[in-house]
Amino acid sequence: MTSILNLDAVRASQVHHSPYDFFMGKGSLNPDSIAALQDSFPDIKATGFHPLEQMTIEGKFADLIGEIQSLDFTAAVSDTLGVDLRPYPQLITIRRVSAAHEGRIHCDSESKIATCLIYMNDTWDSPEGRFRVLNNDRDFKDYVAEASPETGAIVAFKRADHSWHGHTPFVGERRVVQIAWVRSQADIDRKKKRHGMSSFFKKLFSRERAEAY
Repeated sequence: MTSILNLDAVRASQVHHSPYDFFMGKGSLNPDSIAALQDSFPDIKATGFHPLEQMTIEGKFADLIGEIQSLDFTAAVSDTLGVDLRPYPQLITIRRVSAAHEGRIHCDSESKIATCLIYMNDTWDSPEGRFRVLNNDRDFKDYVAEASPETGAIVAFKRADHSWHGHTPFVGERRVVQIAWVRSQADIDRKKKRHGMSSFFKKLFSRERAEAY
């Protein structure tokens, strides 16, 4: 069976070391798999990133997740980014819908070693919603690189105290698979528990607003 991930494209991505270690590339997904991947992308209604456990994974998309969880993929990202991610567990989360308040400039928590993003949008005509590597935590215009979230685009970066990033506000479908290598399984369990409580309250408040209006 032909691989869905194009690991040669991952390894060929251009690596940068300023303002922090990151790479960007294209063609990370086999073109023959894209239609089936789009058809089987999880039908997520809520905004934000969601853990795999909160959705149904099937078809070609399930095959993609299996390849992402393989040591071959971790090795390709490790070798390209210049940090050995093999000892660390993965946390995979999925986004389908983006809200206006999301994408704000931030720096990942110390529990993360590195993060990788694989985008899955057929086209991207909007000037908004593009991932940016930023020089500071204040200004979206002060960036050194930008990635359009089109299908097969890939971004990975090593977490640092100054690894500022984000995307300008966008409302609508913005499909992306996020892979984080985290220091320990305990850190992953805490993140999932926190996300579960957050999802609970979002649903509760949404239901209350619907009843009130």
